[in-house]
Amino acid sequence: MSTYSSMAELLALSEKNGTPVWKTVQLADCAEQDVTPESSWETMKNLLSVMRETDRGYDRRQRSLSGLSGGDAGLMEDRIASGKSILGPLVSRVAAAALRMGECNACMKRIVAAPTAGACGVLPAVLLTVAEEQHIPDDRVVEALYVAAGVGSVIAQRASISGAECGCQAEIGSAASMAAAALVHLLGGTGEQMSNAAALALKSLLGLVCDPVGGLVEVPCVKRNVTGAVTALTSADLALAGIQSRIPADEVFDAMREVGEKMDRTLRETGEGGLAATPTAKGRE
Repeated sequence: MSTYSSMAELLALSEKNGTPVWKTVQLADCAEQDVTPESSWETMKNLLSVMRETDRGYDRRQRSLSGLSGGDAGLMEDRIASGKSILGPLVSRVAAAALRMGECNACMKRIVAAPTAGACGVLPAVLLTVAEEQHIPDDRVVEALYVAAGVGSVIAQRASISGAECGCQAEIGSAASMAAAALVHLLGGTGEQMSNAAALALKSLLGLVCDPVGGLVEVPCVKRNVTGAVTALTSADLALAGIQSRIPADEVFDAMREVGEKMDRTLRETGEGGLAATPTAKGRE
């Protein structure tokens, strides 16, 4: 059982023990899994390696079995290379990375569920791209992954990370929240700033429904990874600037649970509502 069930408890525990947030999360993981810190670290380091290998192994020629996904990251890369992207160097690269990971998932390649397969592109797109751009060592990125895991654990306990339970806000929204907090750590922010970033990110995606076309985790899921990644970037930057979320992170997580419970079942991964019910989507049946 986790030693914390809220961001407030996580931050208080870190302050009490005089340990950084990432270390507090690691030690809680060790206690829960009955493993050593060294073993826990190696596991997290391996997840980072998988993220990086999948990103580098992207093949723009490959398509998913449904034909709905594949090649879009390559198109984004072409636009970046042309110098015409209006997003700027960093954000455009993050967008391309999120597409690569989402398409790799749709093409049945090895990915890290962060926190789910459908939202697998958000966290690696943010962390890998920023770390590469700013020459941040892998150990720091691994620490950031622990921060992300801590936020994800709190969300899972207080709300959900399941689209079937709470809609896409629980998947892409949770991923953006995790990535925002992790990025704050990566860039040297405080625990309080991590919590604010997590709140700001999820607040921006509250109410996002889960409406997969054809019941597949492809449309609109892959492109939503880009939205989540960019939301994480802006939320982290706001928090690092000293901007606070007027609603604490734990209350945002609780609100997400309430919103999810009030969603009609057709908007929670059934493929029966939203975009999945449009004429174009139904025409694929």
